[in-house]
Amino acid sequence: MIDFVQLQEIVKKQLELDRAIRSVDASGPTLEAAVNEAVALLDTSIRRLEYEIIERGSSGFMGAGKKDWLIRAYERLSAKKKKLEEEHLIDDDFDNAEVIVDRDGDAFVQCWPDGIYLKVIPPVGNGRRVYSAFAMQVLHDKKIEEFDKNMVENLIDAAEGVYIKVADYKHNPMNDSMASVEVDDSEMKVYITVIPPGVGGADLTVDAMKSLLTQNRVYHGIKEETLIEFADRPVYREKMEIAEGTRPLNGKDAYIHYHFETDQTKIKLKEGANGRVNFKELNIIQNVVQNQPLAKKMPPEDGVDGKTVTGKILPARSGSDIPLPVGTNVHVGDDGDTIFADINGQVILAGGKINVEPVLTVEGDVNLKTGNVIFLGTVIITGNVEDGFSVKAAGNIEVKGTVSKAELDAEGDIIIYQGINGKSGGKIRAGRSIWSRFMENANVEAGNMVVVTDGIINSQVDAIKSIVCMGKRASIMGGRIRAGEEINAKVLGNSTSGTETICEVGFDPNSKVELERLLAIKSNAEDELEAMKLDLQSLINTKKQRKSLPEEKELYLQELMERRGVLTEELQKAMENIQLVQEYMNQIQVRGKVSASTKVWPGVKIWIRDVKEDVRNECKAVTFILENGLIRMTKYEEPDELAKKGLDGYSSN
Repeated sequence: MIDFVQLQEIVKKQLELDRAIRSVDASGPTLEAAVNEAVALLDTSIRRLEYEIIERGSSGFMGAGKKDWLIRAYERLSAKKKKLEEEHLIDDDFDNAEVIVDRDGDAFVQCWPDGIYLKVIPPVGNGRRVYSAFAMQVLHDKKIEEFDKNMVENLIDAAEGVYIKVADYKHNPMNDSMASVEVDDSEMKVYITVIPPGVGGADLTVDAMKSLLTQNRVYHGIKEETLIEFADRPVYREKMEIAEGTRPLNGKDAYIHYHFETDQTKIKLKEGANGRVNFKELNIIQNVVQNQPLAKKMPPEDGVDGKTVTGKILPARSGSDIPLPVGTNVHVGDDGDTIFADINGQVILAGGKINVEPVLTVEGDVNLKTGNVIFLGTVIITGNVEDGFSVKAAGNIEVKGTVSKAELDAEGDIIIYQGINGKSGGKIRAGRSIWSRFMENANVEAGNMVVVTDGIINSQVDAIKSIVCMGKRASIMGGRIRAGEEINAKVLGNSTSGTETICEVGFDPNSKVELERLLAIKSNAEDELEAMKLDLQSLINTKKQRKSLPEEKELYLQELMERRGVLTEELQKAMENIQLVQEYMNQIQVRGKVSASTKVWPGVKIWIRDVKEDVRNECKAVTFILENGLIRMTKYEEPDELAKKGLDGYSSN
């Protein structure tokens, strides 16, 4: 197989050969003999040959006046390509070469004041050249019968694409072609309308059209090729655009080119053949090393002024500059535009600034050997987190194993490769999203999303945006699941009447928790006030009747009155806060939905905002939405976050 460099040389030589042997003249006593000679000279076959007869042969009389046939022969370029292919000199790279569009040659006639002019243009690619008959016909179409035939033949042979005089005629200036020029109000476009010449009248030349444009103060944006094309192929009595101004091009604003993934929606969950998602392939944490370039500011660009057809300048706006997004543990390089990492760690974009957070790796389990972990950065645990221990991080927490009855608290994401078995205790809280294989008897809270592959069982799960279960065993069975926008799983509930499954959407879960806490305070305060009311009234009445009370009862009366004041103040404050939370929740415009791609078992309770629906019959492939104050079932909808936006987190370079 010939490599690409050799191929280029072969094609180059072949193209040079094509240019050198565009045609050959061959002769012979017969036409067949002349053709065979041309085939030999061009090293091709008869079926690949094109020729024209230059001079017809003659056998003469008794050997006198004998004359050979003379032809001019050509080989089609496609034939040369075919020959190279057959000799294995080209491969697929030939097909990737620039495509030459075939175009036949052409001839044009113009009547100018000083005579008749003919222009012949050569063919392109495999196009056919202009023959004498065609050129003659073009002249006849112009009603030109007398012309210099030798000059025409020479023009056809040369095909230089230039107008050459071939005849004289009686010019009548009164019948010359005429044109009108129109400049639009914005001086950005110019149109010409041409009237055809009459008998003896001259055609409109390119120079004449340019002169007409100058008379109308058109100096800029003239379309030279359009003028030439129009002179060759005039279009009469139709408005045609022949000049256009240049619009100003505003300069680009400065922008930051990041060398790491900043879009948290770019990562996609990849479900394997077994229905499981391999979190090891997510590479959510993007690690960098000291002095690694993280981003570069591309400076603003100057604008390019525009110009009207009359030459007026249209000023352009230059691009705006922006500050560098310099955060912690990064510095700006000597060029003043590039941001580098100061330390090894994890790069994140937070608050519009680039930060590098250090990464702490805990080899093995978090247990008595390590104690609780608190770190101002990202924590990676290669083992498990055992019962009773806690891990707190200002960045992310990544656990390669399982999390038991423990406490995890991260300002970023929490990724748990195996899953959570909370044993009805512990707490998992993430400022952003939580990823886990399964959750069982767990208490989970996420500031963005919760994504689980093998199901949620008897757990309390809250997420500001969405809770999504995907995978073969992606079920939610038992517990209370609350999300601001969406809950989506394969199966909701179970076939037995065990622990009830409650799904709540359409509100801020944190606000709902706070509202429940405030309502509990209000209820307890009211109950306690009601309970002490009888004792307090009895002591007050006794004191009125007897004018005094025993010392111990007097102390008790004072305690009750002080407690009543405290409870009254707590109740008033709780009611005020309840009103504020309720007003905030009413302002939230969220289209909450609960979806199950396979089925929803009877007994599942659906809450959308403040409307409740108890599922009484088995439903398949369904989405519950709130419409006109009622919960209704629609066709199953794919999870928004995963199907359309991708995963929340960081991608790796």
